[in-house]
Amino acid sequence: MASTTDRDGPIEDFKRANAACFRAVAGRPELEVTYGTEPAHMTGERARLPQPPKVLPPDEVSRARGEADALALRLRHHDDGLHRRSKPQGEVAPMLFDALESARVEAYGGRNMSGLRANLAGALEARYRKMGFHRIEERTESALPEVVRLLARERMTGEPPPPSAQRVVELWRPHLEGRIAEALKALAPKMGDQAAYAEAARALIREMDVDMGEEEPQEPDGEQDEQEQPEDDQQARGQSEEEGGEQQEGEVEGSADSASGEGEEESEGEFLDEDLAGEMMQAPGADDPGDSGRRWRPEHDLSNLPKEKFYRAFTEGFDEVVAAEDLCDPEELTRLRAMLDQQLSHLQGVIGRLANRMQRRLMAQQQRSWDFDLEEGVLDTGRLSRVVTNPTHPLSFKQESELEFRDTIVTLLIDNSGSMRGRPISIAAISADILARTLERCGVKAEILGFTTRAWKGGQSREAWIADGKPANPGRLNDLRHIVYKPADQPYRRARKNLGLMLREGLLKENIDGEALMWAHQRLIARPEERRVLMVISDGAPVDDSTLSVNPGNYLERHLRDVIEYIETHSPVELVAIGIGHDVTRYYRRAVTLVDAEQLGGAMMDQLADLFESEADLPRGRRTQARLEPIRARR
Repeated sequence: MASTTDRDGPIEDFKRANAACFRAVAGRPELEVTYGTEPAHMTGERARLPQPPKVLPPDEVSRARGEADALALRLRHHDDGLHRRSKPQGEVAPMLFDALESARVEAYGGRNMSGLRANLAGALEARYRKMGFHRIEERTESALPEVVRLLARERMTGEPPPPSAQRVVELWRPHLEGRIAEALKALAPKMGDQAAYAEAARALIREMDVDMGEEEPQEPDGEQDEQEQPEDDQQARGQSEEEGGEQQEGEVEGSADSASGEGEEESEGEFLDEDLAGEMMQAPGADDPGDSGRRWRPEHDLSNLPKEKFYRAFTEGFDEVVAAEDLCDPEELTRLRAMLDQQLSHLQGVIGRLANRMQRRLMAQQQRSWDFDLEEGVLDTGRLSRVVTNPTHPLSFKQESELEFRDTIVTLLIDNSGSMRGRPISIAAISADILARTLERCGVKAEILGFTTRAWKGGQSREAWIADGKPANPGRLNDLRHIVYKPADQPYRRARKNLGLMLREGLLKENIDGEALMWAHQRLIARPEERRVLMVISDGAPVDDSTLSVNPGNYLERHLRDVIEYIETHSPVELVAIGIGHDVTRYYRRAVTLVDAEQLGGAMMDQLADLFESEADLPRGRRTQARLEPIRARR
């Protein structure tokens, strides 16, 4: 026992020292600091830092300290609201803007602290090695945001790029510095003022001719041109048009093209014809695409590809859809359910109140109106006076009418990623338990699903990709694991053990939300129920290191947005999302964001009750339309 204490002592000392440094750098001494396996991030008002390894080699210490320092500097020197307001639109410009802001925060925060700068450099080296930068042998557009970040960092601090990224930076340097050298020079004097720096960063992105989603000034139309020209010019042009002169027509058409062509390019997202672009905009001697005057667009930024086709999986041969009971033996499942019941024990009062409130609201909806003057049913005692006044009048009966939503199914899709480990996944399992029991009491079918991956770092899919020679842009590069905790047709009593599986150590890994969402959606579409509701619980954007290291940085997020857009605009499935410590309102139309996982159960009940009420209160003809209207998010 003594040896265990001695062995764990340095780790605990490091964690305490790291937490103290984090609070000092962030300037927030009251901040709570915890440790986990995921990268450093904030969950509400709690900082979660990377768990240090059992052994503390210098490079690992530097990496862990660097990640913590980067987050602390962002808390101290970054205004997220200002950043969002200044952020440009488009596909590539937001990534460049984020990268430049990260360079500013780290350069300004570490200007007087050499040890902190060394930690940041160690974290960057680990980051770029993990992203595979040390293996890149040619210019790839997916690396461009990080290259711009490192060039800005070099200009502001004088520090060279980390060793793993030096080759990538040198490949890009000749093609960038001539264009953005002055813009890079303008960053350093403004790095202490985020607003001024944001304008300088936007100017730098503009110098790269990257689409920022800005409306370009419109040239006056033909009628305005005619009104502003002298009468002699108008008459001369009119005469030439009557004569049908080919030269004049060509000039008019050419001027119209030059006035409107740029706007058409912006609206349609297409390039000008290559030959025409070369004649109009290419500088003498500019034989490289990076040197031409055409608007720059990364080769693989995905913005000009069809939304349903750009995403693919390198292989689906290792994916699995598995029942929860097949992932562990019955004895372990029983033990995990006992752990969940133990966590439920002190919440029985809360659970009872939530379940009863939900049941009352649903049952009130189900039996909410009466049909009168019927031939049979329940005697209408309120109208017996008519029989007294006129004995020949027949008795009147009434019958309670039920609404259509009893023929309803609710699917709960739970993020089983590593960042959910601990209290969030426990609360999610508890909430799923409450939801399944309550909906079953109300006659509404419930399905509970989870999504994660089979392995960290890509698993067998990545091994197959390596064996295939590492082709570029392979698409999704990990083995999916989709878990069925409770099928819709299975009663709660038979599935209750399965919910304990969420507490199993080692189950939670990466999260690829887009494919999981489509999987749950397709299961709902195959159901016979008339009304289908899909509720997603997640605590972050899709992340899979293996996929993102060899594809564009927005690859998984772009696919998630496309899937959400499809379901919300083209599918009869009603989609609701709940984010735990993560703003999901930027993805989903119907969404609520929770700061604390403890609020999850109540938020689920409120969202479902509001969903049912929003349809029940409308005339029958408008109920389908109401399914596309957003529910007010309760914060």
